[in-house]
Amino acid sequence: MPTDISEVDVVGPRLRALRKERNLSLRALAARSGLSVNTLSLIEHGRTSPGVHTLQQIADQLHCTVGVFFEERRETQHIALQQSGERRRVAFKYGTMQDLGAGMPRMGAEPLIFTMDPHTDSGKIPCVHTGREFVYCLEGHILYFINDEPYWLRPGDSLLFDAYLPHRWRNEDDTASSALFVLCPMDARDCPAERHFISKE
Repeated sequence: MPTDISEVDVVGPRLRALRKERNLSLRALAARSGLSVNTLSLIEHGRTSPGVHTLQQIADQLHCTVGVFFEERRETQHIALQQSGERRRVAFKYGTMQDLGAGMPRMGAEPLIFTMDPHTDSGKIPCVHTGREFVYCLEGHILYFINDEPYWLRPGDSLLFDAYLPHRWRNEDDTASSALFVLCPMDARDCPAERHFISKE
């Protein structure tokens, strides 16, 4: 079953705009991504909600990140204020993610709040990326593995580590756990958020 994403009202228009910026027809993008012309047309017209895997296939061919599909076109901002309750939530198979940096260019650091469903994990395959990663536990109990060493996080606990070290996480609670993530890739082409929030069986 595909992983559904909520708040997809902007995905279609953003996909169409990105495709046209690159002078690609629907047929050309379909051929590159391995998706059908009909599927891409339905997405662009808001008649279907694409899963994360589908969006990743498209993003790879448009040379952008999945997060770009959820950003409305606007002039570059230098300050981004987000009011409580108005922040966009993206739902994944095992939780929800809130992008605290939405509206600002993606560079330097990506602050996120990730809410993990009970007894879920990031998969058996560890994640690695450039730069550093900061995790601050807000709620529940999170077990992080870095180089296969366990690190327990309870509310108020934090981790900061070099992200080239293989790492993965697990929610040990019977209830949802949440954490503040700050991903700091050194390479602008790196997309650590997508690596963390796409399930790897």
